[in-house]
Amino acid sequence: MNQTNQGRMVLLLIAGIPVTIILAASWLWFFVAKGELDIVSVLGTANRGELIQPPRQLQDANLREVSGQAFVFSDLEPRWSMVIPGTDGLCDAGCEKSLYETRQVRIAIGKDVNRLRRMYISDTASEHTQLSPTALSDGSAAPDSFADYLEAEHGKLQVLLLSKAEQKEFFPEQREDSTTWYLVDPAGWVMMAYNNQVPYKDVIADLKFLLKNSGG
Repeated sequence: MNQTNQGRMVLLLIAGIPVTIILAASWLWFFVAKGELDIVSVLGTANRGELIQPPRQLQDANLREVSGQAFVFSDLEPRWSMVIPGTDGLCDAGCEKSLYETRQVRIAIGKDVNRLRRMYISDTASEHTQLSPTALSDGSAAPDSFADYLEAEHGKLQVLLLSKAEQKEFFPEQREDSTTWYLVDPAGWVMMAYNNQVPYKDVIADLKFLLKNSGG
């Protein structure tokens, strides 16, 4: 092969690298979106939380907006989501702690804060939900109502509705003695479960790892 042909071959190889990367990324995300590839295991994270096997599609949970209309996850901008379930028309100390800690985790992510959203899934409208703690996790006095609490402390939290029976079926990791929240990938797959016993810094480590190694 003469020098001219060698030069052409090198140029073709260089030109082909971006195309190969794009095709590989598209292939990877296609299988992640279909739930046929567990990106958490592939990336090798230490899994401080509980890995959901197989992942569950949040869109299958029959969620509703507070207005009553069906919730469509795909209508949202692709982001990682922290989902906190709540039932019995009550937000107790565990519930309040989960809301507080997920808010603080999102803030601690720093420059990637806009790649994370939070959702609270309840079986009761906020105005009919009771906030039982008299003091919040930051030591301040609790507001008079749960609706006031959300407005004052969690203004960007998205509230969705799902019956207690449906929550029990879709979120079987929930236990009576602990409050569990979930990490959902940008395609809507429920991938990890965390409870209030998982250290705050471990949750941040998992999230930073996933955000660094994913395009979502």
